[in-house]
Amino acid sequence: MKPVTAMRVPLATDLGGFVKLLRRLQMPHRVSEERDEQVVWAADEKMAADIRELYQRFPDGNADVDLDLSQYQPQPRFTRPSLAAQARACPATTFVLLLCLVVAVLTYLGDNVDTLHWLTFQDFSYDSQNLYFIPLATSLDAGQWWRLFTPMFLHFGVLHLAMNALWYWELGKRVEILQGRINLLGLTLLIGLLSNVAQYGYSGPSLFGGLSGVLYGLLGHVFVFQWLAPNNIYRMPRGILVMMLIWLVACMTPLVSMFGQIANGAHVGGLLVGCVTGLLGGAFARRKLRA
Repeated sequence: MKPVTAMRVPLATDLGGFVKLLRRLQMPHRVSEERDEQVVWAADEKMAADIRELYQRFPDGNADVDLDLSQYQPQPRFTRPSLAAQARACPATTFVLLLCLVVAVLTYLGDNVDTLHWLTFQDFSYDSQNLYFIPLATSLDAGQWWRLFTPMFLHFGVLHLAMNALWYWELGKRVEILQGRINLLGLTLLIGLLSNVAQYGYSGPSLFGGLSGVLYGLLGHVFVFQWLAPNNIYRMPRGILVMMLIWLVACMTPLVSMFGQIANGAHVGGLLVGCVTGLLGGAFARRKLRA
């Protein structure tokens, strides 16, 4: 269930008594600070209307007065929906992750080369020792335009797939809930395309894949959007951004790269694209709020 804004009051307003009143009534709510305002969130529109009416009557809470509050029925507290319910509520996020799972099965997580070569950025032939990459232009001239996108569905190991899937589940749901499934799919395809191109430009002919470029893009999108147009759904601890940026830099060092190839070009390219989309989307949302 998507929270709705019940009311906004100046940051200097003391909501302590009123919050105690809401607790006495067992009305689920949340108070957040957004720039120079306090925002009171409710579970749905009806509860938001009740909260506004209560504030008009009892802005200080009136804790020392015996009030007739029987008309405000206690509402059930927020409960986390089941995994199946979350999947039904976020079909685009679920669809992308199912595609990654299907591709992982078909390619044996990269071990089935006969299937793998149809989904890589560049087609290739191979022998027992080497891969021989075919120029990208040759594949595109043959109509294989899907190669510009499909590397993001490739994963090379269970841990690679699991970590990317968990992060996409967390970030994708937030984007889909706030901005809709079409926007999530559009962002995924756009970031996937440009991060693949960035990786190709960075490393040249090579075998790469994974959702990590898209993940860095969605991370940048969410944080920049939230900075411009604060909202409860995109609110994430800044420590997550710091940790991901530290990991981004660490992946460029020999200490991490010695354990395997890292798609640093895709990471940086995805992050930059996501920051741009977050800037555009956040600016539009901010203007809409002020209209």
